[in-house]
Amino acid sequence: MSVQRRLLPNISALAAFEAVARLGSFTAAAQELDLTQGAVSRQISLLEDQFGRRLFERDSRNVRLSTAGEIYAEAVRSALGQLRDAALGLMSNRHSGILNLAILPTFGTRWLMPMIPNFVESNPDITINFVTRVGRFDFARERLDAAIHYGLPDWPDADSTLLVRETVAPVVSPEFLAGRAIATPSDIGRLPLLHMTTRPGAWTEWFEHQGLSAPTGPGMQFEQFGTAAQACMAGLGVALLPLLLIAGELQRGQLVPAPGQPMQSRSAYYLVIPHDKRGYPPVASFRDWLLGQLEKEPAVLAW
Repeated sequence: MSVQRRLLPNISALAAFEAVARLGSFTAAAQELDLTQGAVSRQISLLEDQFGRRLFERDSRNVRLSTAGEIYAEAVRSALGQLRDAALGLMSNRHSGILNLAILPTFGTRWLMPMIPNFVESNPDITINFVTRVGRFDFARERLDAAIHYGLPDWPDADSTLLVRETVAPVVSPEFLAGRAIATPSDIGRLPLLHMTTRPGAWTEWFEHQGLSAPTGPGMQFEQFGTAAQACMAGLGVALLPLLLIAGELQRGQLVPAPGQPMQSRSAYYLVIPHDKRGYPPVASFRDWLLGQLEKEPAVLAW
């Protein structure tokens, strides 16, 4: 057998290996694949014989990946995922490809999604799939082509294109403001503050920007800006929110500014593209379209 052929295992064996690695059981893998346990075991044996390496450690009660098996399992998961994506593209007759994009929860919902119908209309042969991710991740392992990221342009092995800079400001509901004496930024420090778990130092930075010491009392914690905005509108306290993401609430008067100067965040929103995806047509099309949209409609909101 040639070296090239020896390095290309049977797809059925790979599927059996991936299922056992994921489920940790030959029996569960057999049920998922609609095979007998013996058939799954034979597929695994074929792989181990082919490579001359043990992929699983077995005893009378358990089965677990060997060290070599753990390394191989990551590559197999990625390869099978790419094959599934390619098959979906062919079956859907979407010849221009599939774009798997990671977005931030509130930013994606409030800023990006209203524009996406234009992208779909302009690029009917591209299927765009969305997943929510906060923070960095492994593009290859997650099988993602690009990401909308909040932070600094320092993602390893990737190009970061600036989309929008962010300005944050303290806001409250009109009812909350009307019932309290809030005349200066120092007054805010005596009120309930709503905090974002993803930006634990935001309030401290804002108070320092006003020339004040930040209060040390506790406050409600939120994971997403959308939830924090809802809590703020319900009168639970003062929230430090990106103006870009609450433009609708400000225009409708559901939220109003509290005293104090807005502050530009050190971080910004970027389109991040891993180096190995720069030449992928759907990614290039999305990048060009998105930058074109930003030229037409500047997205920075000011007081």
